[in-house]
Amino acid sequence: MGGRKLVTLRDAGEYIAGLPKAEHDAPEWQAAVEALILVAESGGPTMFARIGIMRALNRGKTPPDAGPRYKKAKAYRVVR
Repeated sequence: MGGRKLVTLRDAGEYIAGLPKAEHDAPEWQAAVEALILVAESGGPTMFARIGIMRALNRGKTPPDAGPRYKKAKAYRVVR
């Protein structure tokens, strides 16, 4: 992407249209295109298009290790 920001639906559509055919035919990009069309034509939630684009942009990358999800519980003592 070269540091370019995709701000509008038009930006996203132009970016996808400029992809090489081999990359454009990837299932992640096809799903992103379908979500973009759904939003543009039907007025669907723009979050669908955003999720599709983000998944396609990050395809093939391993997700970062999130580490422990919760803090460990503190040890409490019952006082009566």
